[in-house]
Amino acid sequence: MAQYVYSMIGVGKTVPPGKKILRDISLSFFPGAKIGVLGLNGSGKSTLLRIMAGIDLEIDGEAIPQKNLKIGYLSQEPQLDDALDVRGNVEQGVSEAKTLLDRFNEVSLRFGDELNDEALNALIEEQGELQTRIDALGAWELDRKLDIAADALRLPSWDASVQHLSGGERRRVALCQLLLAEPEMLLLDEPTNHLDAESVAWLERYLEQYAGTVVAVTHDRYFLDNVAGWILELDRGYGIPWEGNYSSWLEQKDKRLEIEEKTQSARRKSIAVELEWVRANPRARQAKSKARLQRFSELVDTEFQ
Repeated sequence: MAQYVYSMIGVGKTVPPGKKILRDISLSFFPGAKIGVLGLNGSGKSTLLRIMAGIDLEIDGEAIPQKNLKIGYLSQEPQLDDALDVRGNVEQGVSEAKTLLDRFNEVSLRFGDELNDEALNALIEEQGELQTRIDALGAWELDRKLDIAADALRLPSWDASVQHLSGGERRRVALCQLLLAEPEMLLLDEPTNHLDAESVAWLERYLEQYAGTVVAVTHDRYFLDNVAGWILELDRGYGIPWEGNYSSWLEQKDKRLEIEEKTQSARRKSIAVELEWVRANPRARQAKSKARLQRFSELVDTEFQ
């Protein structure tokens, strides 16, 4: 399983009053894959993301992330810290980098103090360690990075209180925080909602260069065409993967529906023939007729699966 970042084995989900919205889903996700999730309303798309995020644990089967996998999840109604302003919330996504930079600046200022040799050597050593870690994170231009992302996603002013933001503004702040955190897997529920065309284009470019795995639920077909390398269709509870973007998926879907319609038509004709026999033989309950009655039952069961 080491070659996959996430695996699902026989995953199913039942919601009240006993409706099964996900059935026996077994999938493995490649590192760096960009996956768009499609399905009718109520087909379980958001539920699938909550399961993968480790939020919904009441499931059949197993959902197994790679050990120590860092997962970022954007829900349709993300939670923010109302005690912080817009910048404070966004900076939560880069808290490690900010802490290191703040400490580096504190250490640098201390070089102006009168220090003995031992204290000076300790500061030089700590500064070197901090510099190495900041280099590894590419955090020297953190402020510029924050400003670029905030402008691209049309965030409110840095000092705005998130308590007074609209739902769309809160989602943009949460998306900005999540992208800057750079997790190894992004789970995005309708990421283009409340974004203008320029912001969507920036997000597409960002995800194209993003090295991690993306699983996105979206109704934005252009976004899927430009970003997704795989499509996961949820159909009657089952997960059907397709390698390709939305346009290529649509072509094969059309062909698959055509085959299904032909199969369905032939099945219905068989049901009609069997039904006519059953009605014509109300007393046909002898052993020699049981096989045919069983066949009729199986046809009907298949029809309504």
